[in-house]
Formats: sequence, C-alpha cells, structure tokens
Amino acid sequence: MSTPEEIRSFLTSRRARITPEEAGVPVFGGARRVPGLRREEVAHLAGVSTDYYAKLERGRTRGASREVLDAIAHALQLDDTEREHLLNLVDVTAAPHRRKPRPKTPMAVTAGTQAVLDAITVPAIVQNARLDVVAANALGSALYPLPPKGGELFNAAVFQFLDPRAEDFFIDFARAKRNAVALLHQAAGRDPFDDALIRLIGQLSMQSDEFRSLWASHDVIRYQRGTKRYRHPDVGDLEFGYESFDLTTEPGLTMLVYTVEPHSPTAERIALLASWVKTQVGSPDRAETS
Repeated sequence: MSTPEEIRSFLTSRRARITPEEAGVPVFGGARRVPGLRREEVAHLAGVSTDYYAKLERGRTRGASREVLDAIAHALQLDDTEREHLLNLVDVTAAPHRRKPRPKTPMAVTAGTQAVLDAITVPAIVQNARLDVVAANALGSALYPLPPKGGELFNAAVFQFLDPRAEDFFIDFARAKRNAVALLHQAAGRDPFDDALIRLIGQLSMQSDEFRSLWASHDVIRYQRGTKRYRHPDVGDLEFGYESFDLTTEPGLTMLVYTVEPHSPTAERIALLASWVKTQVGSPDRAETS
C-alpha cells in the first residue's frame, strides 16, 4: 500500500470509530451514510475547511503544518502513538526527497547487552521492530519455542499467525495477534523503507486471512508495559507483567523484561523452568523442545 493510501485508510478508520455525540459536534442534517464522523465534522473540529481536510485525507499533505496535523489528531482523539504514526506518514508524503532510510537494525546484540540479559533472573528477550527475537537469556529462550542458536530468527508475528502451536501457547491469543499487527503497523509508519519489514508483511498477508483483516483496521501501538499470559507446554500457565526498554546504544532494538509476582503460581513454575534449563545446558535440543 502506498503512503498516501495508508494515510487515507488510517484517517478514515479513525473517524469511523467516533460518533458525533462522542466528539461533541452538532449533527448535520440528512441521512448518515458513513459510520462515525463525516469529513466536514472532522474539519469543523480541527478548524479547517472541508476541502482542505479532504485533500489531506487523500494523502496530499505537502505544506500541512504541525499545528493543523495536531488539530486533526485532537479532533480524531488520537492517542500519542496514533498521532506519531500520522506524523510519520505525513513526513514521508510531504517531503519524500528528504526522507532517508534509517540505519539497518542490528540483527544481534553486543556482548555487553547479552551479559545484561544473562544477569537478569526472569525471562528477558530483545526484539527488533519486525518482532524478530535477536537475543534472549536462558529463561527467555526456554519460555518461547526459539530455534537453536545459528538457526533462523524467531519472529513473533510469524509464530502467531502461521504456527499451529501458537493457539495453545497464548492464553490471550486474539489480543496477542491484534497487538502484533498494531506493532508492525507502527513500525511500517516509522520506516517504510525497511525491505525486510515489507517482505514480512507481504508474507503474512499472503498466508493469513486474519492478518489481512487485522491490518485493515490500521491500529497502532508501541511497547511500554502490560501483562502477558502463556500456557507453556512443560510447566503450565504463566502470567507475567512486562517492562520494555529501548536500547539507546543499539537503535531499533527493544528489551522486554518479564516480571513475576513473588510466591505466585507463576513464580513456582518459573523456578521449575529455571531448574529444568540448568539440566539442559549444553543440550542441542533444548531450544526446540521448550
């Protein structure tokens, strides 16, 4: 999808989810043929003409000021991540000649980062924006069905949509898939020149009807903190909090650290998993059987 088409679809989807009553604008006369807000209602809220907003929604954003875009984001009740996504998309269309590809994301971590991972006593992994797991500590490797070292990268979105094991692994499977798509959508807005990301989205779109449907929703999120629930094949149900940290020394990578409530069933099961990991050190099949 071209960036102007992405802008059109994103803005259309955002105004479709807000009713005039929720937006606090007068309801214009006549039968409503679209869900949510009309273009003229968004324009009214943003303080621009309907023609000007319609032009922006068609992806013709050259010359659009930050003030106008902020007003449209406010009118559509965009959260911070959605607002950033809109600005990223506009940046590409408004000045494509100035937009340069971002530096390539590292496909591995430094020895120092790996040492930090290994010192963490709960599961921890490092992902890139494409949701490839590029590093993990021992418990992180045991938590996910990661391939042996030297094998292909484990991609969370490919696992969720194309691997039949995923449905049993994720307790909140539908939410996990929605979040994965929203993370990829946000990444695509930040870096539309990422060829590997383009290929990944193409692969998932070709092989998963559900991925295509979720992609059409145009939702975007970013990692911050939250909860994750898994059903591990060896130790049973696990419930974690998690915190995310962008690695400033390795741009494009994010560390996810899974927190465990003391004395909880998850704490007991993670202790069991850690004990099991120790007995498997040196076994080439450890990662495949987790």
